[in-house]
Amino acid sequence: MPFRWTVATRARHYSAVSFILALLAFWLGGSPAWAATVERVDIGADRIVIRFDQSVADASSFVLASPHRIAVDVAGASPGAPVDGHGMVAAVRQGHHGIDGTRIVFDLARPAIVSEGMFGADGRELTLELRTVDDASFARAAAEGRLRFLPPFNMGAVVEPRRYEVSIPVPPSSRHLALPRVYGDDSSRPLVVIDAGHGGVDPGAISPIDGRREKDVTLKIAKAIRDDLLRSGRVRVALTREDDKFLVLQERYGIARKLKADLFISIHCDSVGSGEASGATVYTLSEVASDKESARLAARENKADIISGVNLASTSADISSILIDLTQRETMNNSASFARLLGREAQPLMPVKANFHRMASLVVLKAPDMPSILFETGYISNPRDAAFIDSAEGRQRIAESVRRAVDIHFARRLASTG
Repeated sequence: MPFRWTVATRARHYSAVSFILALLAFWLGGSPAWAATVERVDIGADRIVIRFDQSVADASSFVLASPHRIAVDVAGASPGAPVDGHGMVAAVRQGHHGIDGTRIVFDLARPAIVSEGMFGADGRELTLELRTVDDASFARAAAEGRLRFLPPFNMGAVVEPRRYEVSIPVPPSSRHLALPRVYGDDSSRPLVVIDAGHGGVDPGAISPIDGRREKDVTLKIAKAIRDDLLRSGRVRVALTREDDKFLVLQERYGIARKLKADLFISIHCDSVGSGEASGATVYTLSEVASDKESARLAARENKADIISGVNLASTSADISSILIDLTQRETMNNSASFARLLGREAQPLMPVKANFHRMASLVVLKAPDMPSILFETGYISNPRDAAFIDSAEGRQRIAESVRRAVDIHFARRLASTG
């Protein structure tokens, strides 16, 4: 029987008078009375800052080709005063979008994409970092879909005084980290390293319903993925941890690099403080994070074995920086390709978000020469998601999604090098 995912509708009760008044406000005003308004749009050399007179629900952006445009959809907002173009933005247009939203379209003077976006603490200011690209990169970004930006959950909330505090000492990173077992006998097969998030003194997110801990759920999922991959016989597999052990973030991808892994998958569970958020997402490294990490790597005194076993100690800083940048961008492309594959294969098997693939500056994704993803398998804070990801059937479906994507990923790589 195919798995079906349903979300119960939350009951809401309105009096007849309130309902009629709300309808009148909508008909007469043309937009919901509670919507914020675009107060100001500032266009800089490498960023766009959109300011609202009130906090907004959320926003998303996507790019459109022929001509080159960046569109920003904002929920809970209405258009503001006209805005003039400047620099890389030739013109700006605003209009109502949906029932209670607005769409802002930036006509571009040259191809550019949103590399990162962030709301301010009050939920009233959205900053979009821009990066100029060539036409091919712009077309790829247009095919990848939307980037979504959420304001802080506690904006405008009354914060109660902290009643108590619990501190736990974090174990230091081991200088001589023991490498885990590699499953699979054929050393010619690609190696996939599965990282079960959190562990030991770090429980990760905890379900408010039943106290279920992320570290326990991720370990069971990681083992299920390992077993399914091994049954395929096409890859070798290693786990960063096979028990309730603490690892610092750098050790996690450091293990995979020491093993010379061909793919790194970090397993996690999402969580929100309130609401009914549901579905899986996958993260790959953002362009902004990539640029900063490349600069750090190039500045290190000991450059031995930075990228794919190549010793850069004898090269100049400029050449090292270029080589690292080229390697990391190729790695990011491979990571994004695998993320899209995983989204496609997971969709018929498990609940996934519409904007499945996202980009972020996450430490475990920063290996410059190893395709890496962070897979948020579902929301442990949502009872339905938690029951799914911590069930035998759910783990089997998650594992099957990963295995299908891994099979296709390495088949494509073999075909491109054969």
